[in-house]
Amino acid sequence: MYEAKEEIKSRLAIEDVVGQYVELKRAGRNLKGHSPWGVDKTPSFMVSPEKGIWHDFSANKGGDIFTFVMEVEGITFREAMEKLAAQAGVDLTRYTGGDPQVTKRKLRAKEALELAAKYYQACLVRNKNVCEYVFYKRNLNRKTVAEFRIGYSPVSGKALIEVLKKRGFTEQELDNAGLLNRFKSDMFRDRMMVPFIDTGGNVIGFTARVIGKGEPKYLNTQETILFNKSRFVFGLFNAKEAIRQSGFVVIVEGNMDVISSHQAGVKEAVATSGTAMTEQHLKMLSRLTSDIRLAYDGDAAGVKATERAIMLAGDLGIDITVISNYHGAKDPDELIQKDPLLWQKAVKERVPAVEWLLTKYEENLNLRFAPDKKKYSDVALKLLSYVKDEVERASYEEKVARKLGVEVAILREKGDRLTQKIEEEAAKRFLKKPKTEAKPDHIKKLEDTLLALKIYGGITKTQIALDVPEDETRLDELEMIFASEQEASGGADYEKIAAELWQRYETEVNKQKIFELNAKLAEMDDDDPEYEKVLMEIRDLQNPIK
Repeated sequence: MYEAKEEIKSRLAIEDVVGQYVELKRAGRNLKGHSPWGVDKTPSFMVSPEKGIWHDFSANKGGDIFTFVMEVEGITFREAMEKLAAQAGVDLTRYTGGDPQVTKRKLRAKEALELAAKYYQACLVRNKNVCEYVFYKRNLNRKTVAEFRIGYSPVSGKALIEVLKKRGFTEQELDNAGLLNRFKSDMFRDRMMVPFIDTGGNVIGFTARVIGKGEPKYLNTQETILFNKSRFVFGLFNAKEAIRQSGFVVIVEGNMDVISSHQAGVKEAVATSGTAMTEQHLKMLSRLTSDIRLAYDGDAAGVKATERAIMLAGDLGIDITVISNYHGAKDPDELIQKDPLLWQKAVKERVPAVEWLLTKYEENLNLRFAPDKKKYSDVALKLLSYVKDEVERASYEEKVARKLGVEVAILREKGDRLTQKIEEEAAKRFLKKPKTEAKPDHIKKLEDTLLALKIYGGITKTQIALDVPEDETRLDELEMIFASEQEASGGADYEKIAAELWQRYETEVNKQKIFELNAKLAEMDDDDPEYEKVLMEIRDLQNPIK
């Protein structure tokens, strides 16, 4: 794989790859532009053609062409490798040593699905009744239908099979693509077809809505060698450019909500496509933006989905907000049918997710009665345990205490008693697998600056106990960071800066260690021989010897 990576790098200039997403201008030996994540007002995105690296000072990200494509597209390393290999004309099967038969099956599945999408599109324009349903009942215009490649699957049980077999596809290949049901007939019949398109623009499956009467209302492609619902975000291919430009993403409940939203001018909308939000969904979206907005229904299911999203986001260190003012409509699609401008307005009027949930809890309880006060405090404290920022959490604790008519100290005392139980529940639900998360962004930024000062700033007095990386790309990136710091500070006293930063760094690392040990403690039983040891580690970190 290393050889393939180097071959791709040798064929693709970093300025050409980055230039597909960012307008770059010459700045001495480097190139400069605005952050593709829309987080800077003045250009803070640097590219070094000579070293083949980039660094975004406003978003604190950097690396080579592979990390850039991963970040900007919200995809995995393997997906970035495949995308760049296609651009460079590099055959990855020569390097991976993987099973060429698997590669061939995936390729054939992609070809079959692409032809199926085109076939369904052709069937739509030939059927007057279906056109009336799509264009008039669903109120979709021709531009939207073309953009999302909407089609129609005929009533006949083997219409698609016959077409694709004539194109040389076997029954097994169609089954691999998820196009056959258990009776070896067409999976989709008499339905409005919407392709699942991955971030590379490939059709990997379908969501199909029944046109007349019938169940289920929506039928989705099952898991295949190409489609994984836990990782797929519907509409992201169509939305990613808008997300980069505006700096936010809107997560709605249904695929049709996504399509309606794009038509209404809010092209940042995506959905998790018929499944609950997963950690992979959030990670993928957080690579594109830190401004994640939920637009779920306000019913019990929507409340539960929002609560789950907060828990997942809390574990990943992501803040989310909720779009709540639907102006009397029950969901985004209904609001859009009422007035698209109201939907555009609603997207801007978001509230913090925790605040929205606390309000929903209040609506279902009578806080004049003690039993309901207990219920409210239980759910509120559980929710607040996922708020990692101490100031933000303290603010919510004060609000909850006022609602309950109790002292904040009493509420916190109850919170301390419930903490272990809460963490154990979280461990069972979300921490089943050991996690090796990246460092929090603020710690990584401090570490980058300290390493840059240590390597290139001539620091001798301040002890910076960080290992110097051996990776050349990483060293080049740190040199770029140092040059930027040098330009900003105007040749200030690097020893003094390093000493202050190191003190801050140690404090932040200490806090992070305590957080990680608490998570570890939540996974352990009280009688575990290591339990007391971990507990003592936490106490030592909380009360360091001066």
